[in-house]
Amino acid sequence: MKMHQFAVLFAACFLSAGATCTDNASASRAAQPIGPAPDSFHVTFETSKGRFVVAVNKAWAPLGADRFYALVKSGFYDENRFFRVIPGFVVQFGLNPKPSVNEQWGEKRLMDEPVKTSNVRGTLTFANQGPNTRAHQIFINLGNNARLDAMGFMPIGRVVQGMEVVDAIYSGYGEDPDQGMIQSLGNSYLTRNFPKMDYIKTATVSP
Repeated sequence: MKMHQFAVLFAACFLSAGATCTDNASASRAAQPIGPAPDSFHVTFETSKGRFVVAVNKAWAPLGADRFYALVKSGFYDENRFFRVIPGFVVQFGLNPKPSVNEQWGEKRLMDEPVKTSNVRGTLTFANQGPNTRAHQIFINLGNNARLDAMGFMPIGRVVQGMEVVDAIYSGYGEDPDQGMIQSLGNSYLTRNFPKMDYIKTATVSP
């Protein structure tokens, strides 16, 4: 794999200088602690391409599972775009439409955990910027990416239903969308410049 492809896993850290007071208030509410997560749970993603379901196993990465549970319960992933899609490698998402919400969660970074499960096809893993920087970006492995294990990428779950939906997510834009622009402008930048991009309608913890 070319080294530039690993950049897809590193969440760019940009702050929005123009966030409104209303956005800041909603971001503060969104980042309130939720949990802890149960030992295992399912999350259903309703997307523009269809439905897929992930099963999270807290034993794989307890801190990551708790964070993912809190993000889903807070509605963080609703209206997220799949902003980087590289066939055979990963589908990445996890930038909220409101820059201030990303900022609030980005300040609450997680310590690393041991890699207990390999990054095989279908597994769900937090992106990072290096050691102890997991926050809110997630990728789904489209292929067997076991080489990421030694780099410290620890899966928290895997797709158990609808992997064909994940495979069908639009990949025509590759790595073109700029994370800094997404952080600054939210979905307005993406819908204007990348109109074919698929997105998450809702993500909910299943009963």
